[in-house]
Amino acid sequence: MAAALPLILFAEEKVDLSVIHRIKAEAFENPKVMEDLFYLTDVHGPRLTGSPAFKEAADWVVQRMSEYGITAKEEKWGPFGRGWASKHFEAHMLEPQYQPLIGAPLAWTGSTAGAVTGEPVFVNIRTEADFEKYKGKLQGKIVMMNQARQLPFRTEAQGHRYTDADLEDVATAPTPRVGFRPGVPTGPGGPDQPPATPEEARQRREKQREFQSKLGEFLKSEGALVLVNESRGDGGTVFAQSGGSEDPKRPVPLASAVLSAEHYNRIVRLVEHKIPVKLEFNIQNEIFEKDLDSVNVVAEIPGQGAKKDEIVMLGAHLDSWHSGTGATDNAAGSAVVMEAMRILKAANLPMNRTVRMALWSGEEEGLLGSRAYVKEHFGDRETMKLAAEHSKLAGYFNYDNGTGKIRGIYLQSNDMARPIFEAWLAPFHDLGANTVSIRNTGGTDHQSFDAVGLPGFQFIQDPIEYETRTHHSNMDVYDHIQPGDLMQASAIMASFVYNTAMRDEMLPRKPLPKPQPPRRREGATD
Repeated sequence: MAAALPLILFAEEKVDLSVIHRIKAEAFENPKVMEDLFYLTDVHGPRLTGSPAFKEAADWVVQRMSEYGITAKEEKWGPFGRGWASKHFEAHMLEPQYQPLIGAPLAWTGSTAGAVTGEPVFVNIRTEADFEKYKGKLQGKIVMMNQARQLPFRTEAQGHRYTDADLEDVATAPTPRVGFRPGVPTGPGGPDQPPATPEEARQRREKQREFQSKLGEFLKSEGALVLVNESRGDGGTVFAQSGGSEDPKRPVPLASAVLSAEHYNRIVRLVEHKIPVKLEFNIQNEIFEKDLDSVNVVAEIPGQGAKKDEIVMLGAHLDSWHSGTGATDNAAGSAVVMEAMRILKAANLPMNRTVRMALWSGEEEGLLGSRAYVKEHFGDRETMKLAAEHSKLAGYFNYDNGTGKIRGIYLQSNDMARPIFEAWLAPFHDLGANTVSIRNTGGTDHQSFDAVGLPGFQFIQDPIEYETRTHHSNMDVYDHIQPGDLMQASAIMASFVYNTAMRDEMLPRKPLPKPQPPRRREGATD
C-alpha cells in the first residue's frame, strides 16, 4: 500500500493532455518569445529602475499585451528613489602607450567634468581612520582601490547544463542541523548553509553603506577625479552594479567605474614598476530627482468560471542593471511570462480562475516592486495583517535565473505541492523537466509572496553561463540567450498556470509565517 501511494496521488491530479498538446504547439510552432526579447533588449535595454529606458520598456509591454488581446496597465508604487542613466562612457590609457580600456560606470554615481586626465594612485582605505593618510594627496588623481589579482586559467567551459547527478543533488533535501533556517538559495554543489540573522545582515549592510558614503565624500572633498575598481571576471567581461544609492537623501558619489581585470592589472603592473601612467575618463551620467515612484506592469486574462474571483499569478522582473541590455537578467523571464500569457490567449483556453501577469521593477534593489505589490494586495510581511485578496491567490510562478531551460521546480519547503507538480511535469519529461526539490531558492520575487504565506515558486533552470559571464555584466545581451530554452520554458509556464487556473482547489499553503521586522532595502542575488 505504501508503495502504491505515489501512484494514487499522481492519478488523482488531473492533467488535460489535449490542452498540453495545444500549449506545446503554440509555443513551438508559432513562437513570439524571441521577438519580444529583441524589443526588451536591443530596443529597450538596459532597464535600470528609475531610468527613462525602464519606463519606455514598461510602456512597450502594455502596448504589446494589447496587441495580443490582453488588457495591461502600469501600477505605480513608491517612492523608489532617484533615477539614473548612463549617457556617455569613455576610458583610455594615454601613457606609456595608448589603449582603449574596457569598462563601465557604476550606477547612481556622478559625472566627470568632461574628459579628465590624471595619473592613477592606489589607496588602501578600509576604515575612516585611513582617511588621514591620504589628505592632500589625491587632488587631480584617479583613485584605484585594489591590487592586481591572478586570473584563472580555465580548462572547463564557463557554461553548462545540469547533469542527472546535479539534479539528483538538487532534489535531495538538505541535512537538518542546529541553527539551520530555510530560505537560503541552493543548488548543485552544496547543501543549505545557516545564514546570519536578518538583523545581523541588515547591520552589516548599513555599516558598509555608511562607510562607502563617507569614502565618496572624502574623495570628492580631496579633489579626486574618478574612483576606479577592478571588475570580477575575466575575458573582457565587466560586472557593474551600483556605486551609490537611489536614496535621494544620500549624496551622489564621485564618478566611479569598473575596468576589465586584464586592463586594470596592466595599470597596476606599470605603477608597481614606477613607470608613469596617464589615464583619461569621460563619464556622463544623468540623475533624475523628480517623480521618484516606479511602476509594475500588470496584465489579466479574466476567468470564466465560478472561481473567476480567484487569481493565478505569473511574473518576472523587468528591471536590469546597466552595462549590458539585461537579456538573461531578466528580459528572458519577462519574455517567457509574456509568451505564456500570449499562448493561453491564442490557444483560446477558457479558464476558471483569472490569470494575472506581473513584471516587477526594483527587483535588483531588493525585490522592491513585488514587495510593494504584495503589501498592497495581499498582506504586510512586517505585521502579517492580511488583505482581502490573500485568500484569493491560488499560486504564483516566477522565472528569473537566466536563459536556462526549466528542469523542475523548487517547493519552498511546501511538501504538499510535491505530488501536484510531479503530475504537471510529467508531460515535459522528454523536454528535460522532471525534478521537484523541497529546497528553498532565494534572491527573486517569489520570496515576496512566500513571506506572507502565499504559495510562490521559482523554477529550477539550467545555469548555462549565468553566474560565470552574463549576470549583471556587459555580456548580458541578446546573443547569450538560448531560443529553444525560452520556448520550452514558455510552454511549461503556460501549462502550470493553466493547471492552477483549472484545479478544483487552490494550491496548498504552508502555515502563515510570523511577522518579520522592518528591513532596509536589500540587494537581490539573482
